[in-house]
Amino acid sequence: MSTSLHDGVRKLELTTRVTLTVLSLASGVYTYLGVRELLGGNGVETHAAAVIYSVAVTVGIYAFWTYMMRLAPHMRDRGGRMLLFGCMALGSLMIIAMSAWLNAAALAGSAALQQHLAATTEAYARDLDKAHRHALAAQGLVPDIQMASARFARLAEAERSGSLTGSAGSGTIVQLLAQMSTQLGGLSQEVAQSAERARMLFDQGSKHIVAMRELVTANGPIQTRSEAFGAQVQALTGVIASLQQTTVAPAVKRAAESLSSGFIAPAAGGRTPELAERQTALVARVETAVTAQSSALAAAAERILAAPPVEPARFQAISQAEAVLRYARDFIPSWAGAIAIDLMPGVLVLILCVAHAAIRRSNAAESEPAAMSSTDLITAVRLMRELERAKSSDPFAQAAAAVAAPPVEEREVAANVHPFAPSRG
Repeated sequence: MSTSLHDGVRKLELTTRVTLTVLSLASGVYTYLGVRELLGGNGVETHAAAVIYSVAVTVGIYAFWTYMMRLAPHMRDRGGRMLLFGCMALGSLMIIAMSAWLNAAALAGSAALQQHLAATTEAYARDLDKAHRHALAAQGLVPDIQMASARFARLAEAERSGSLTGSAGSGTIVQLLAQMSTQLGGLSQEVAQSAERARMLFDQGSKHIVAMRELVTANGPIQTRSEAFGAQVQALTGVIASLQQTTVAPAVKRAAESLSSGFIAPAAGGRTPELAERQTALVARVETAVTAQSSALAAAAERILAAPPVEPARFQAISQAEAVLRYARDFIPSWAGAIAIDLMPGVLVLILCVAHAAIRRSNAAESEPAAMSSTDLITAVRLMRELERAKSSDPFAQAAAAVAAPPVEEREVAANVHPFAPSRG
């Protein structure tokens, strides 16, 4: 097993080097694209700076993973192995910081910037709708104003027939009621006319929104579309500001306050004291009605004015790298691919560590003496005895043993020879 694993690791060295080289070059290329977009411009200095940075990243990634592949598989000490893996984790974080996010910018920068333009378009569309609703809020007062105007007009007609004071004609009371009806009718028309201007501005703003959406989905360089998008945003901002100025709520409030503050009760002109008394009472009731109507309209206008004005966010062009960071959650696959290009060699390091650990365990097992069971020992003793009996019964084996044995004299001499022991004393 150890021999097969060792041969496999040795044969894969070239493949490992080629893989590491290709991955490092790929990371360097995407890093170059990301840096060039981040620096901006098309000058020689920009390209040179991007090339230098991408080359540094390529060399750094290749050297780092080469060190890890050479050292990590052969580290046997547990403490040293943990420190080396800690260095690998630190180096991986540094690679992500200096390369992976730029790779993600190169892979998904255009899409992220396009999404930024789309999100900005939707935000401005909401601002336009909000400003339009704010401009049309005073239109809700039109029915109340028209009803009040019609009520005063009916009272004037009733007074002409004498049903209010008992005296028919177009006297002071009729003129007062007709004047109140005319003032409220004019205010109603003014509010209604503001709706037409608000509608025109809303249509103009909607055209800018449509143009912005077309730029988001159009083909062509994203930077060119972003510049045109900024021009549309600037025009739309002016439309929103104009739309907020079309509200007639301030005018309604002023007109409502002037109804009560500018009311002048006419003197009763009745021919008899009873008629004059009835006219004075009717004028008092008219004044009370005008005051109530004025307070209601002023309160409604005040609620409209209390709503916060629309403040559209200022559009700022961002780079593709910044867009990728801002919308990172929407481009997780691109981030995963960018990080995998840089950290894929880490998987190869772990594979080599597992393979070399298996080789060491196999070598250690082969070097240990084999253990024998009692059955194996009995079988070995029986085979050895059978071999001895075979030798004793074989004449050729006996002749060979006689030739190999030393002469009798040499055996006797050797038997009588004792080791020399030096005397003491």
